[in-house]
Amino acid sequence: MRKLDLGKSGLEGSVISLGCMRISSLSDQEVDELLAAAWDSGIDFYDHADIYGNGRSEEVFAGALSRTSIRREEILIQSKCGIRKGMFDFSRDHILAAVEGSLRRLQTDYLDVLLLHRPDTLVEPEEVADAFSQLYRAGKVRHFGVSNMNPGQIELLRRYVEQPLIANQLQLSLTNTGMIDAGLNVNMEIAPSIVRDGGILEYCRLHDITIQPWSPFQYGFFEGVFLGNDKFPELNRAIDAMAAAKGVTNSAIAVAWLLRHPAKMQPILGTTQPQRVREIAQAAQVEMTREEWYRLYLAAGNKLP
Repeated sequence: MRKLDLGKSGLEGSVISLGCMRISSLSDQEVDELLAAAWDSGIDFYDHADIYGNGRSEEVFAGALSRTSIRREEILIQSKCGIRKGMFDFSRDHILAAVEGSLRRLQTDYLDVLLLHRPDTLVEPEEVADAFSQLYRAGKVRHFGVSNMNPGQIELLRRYVEQPLIANQLQLSLTNTGMIDAGLNVNMEIAPSIVRDGGILEYCRLHDITIQPWSPFQYGFFEGVFLGNDKFPELNRAIDAMAAAKGVTNSAIAVAWLLRHPAKMQPILGTTQPQRVREIAQAAQVEMTREEWYRLYLAAGNKLP
């Protein structure tokens, strides 16, 4: 598995991450097999959030890790905070309490990365800065980032936060390409030209912020998977043909398309099936040409100006 230097911070992890949102309902055997498949495939970066399974996902992961020979220092653990029932909360007290909760559930002394989960319009950036500094000085969080944020929101935090923001987790897949579409249709009076995110793709590249695509197989907002879906016949024909030519699965091609982008992204896998983890991990070895990348982009229903 190739390595990625997140945000050019010196923190090197696998170019593909395993997302642990859905592991809360797995049995011990199932989660053990999932973690083994990820580790054996070279995945050493694991993505969590305090709300996943109401905290249960972090507990399940800690239990599975304790049953392996993997040492804590051999893996990178990322968690997120800021979502509460009926609200978002970036207050100092909530951030500090949330991290303490994650550390307890994960049975670890530190997080490698902490992300703020979804934008809180009532954010007081001075409080975020204070919380981050306390966590950093105490050795409880080593790196920081954001999730689902636009450039203006990140700039507001950067004005106050001392630590670099090294990652931004954003929805991106072959069928959710808004951040790419706008950059290809500049000054066109058509819907794909509308900049809906403040130019987040270019912003992250300019500021060395690693984009972590979530739901790399989903279309819409959790409407379903596009792979093998009759709603996307041309895209699936193109993906299947490329998969056959390269000797990998269709899911590996979908992730390889994200990895081909020079922004050097780190896709987050949400599957709980060990065999799919092994298959998708092959994406890190797929070489995709510029022509092939654009072929899939067009097959997804996009047009070039």
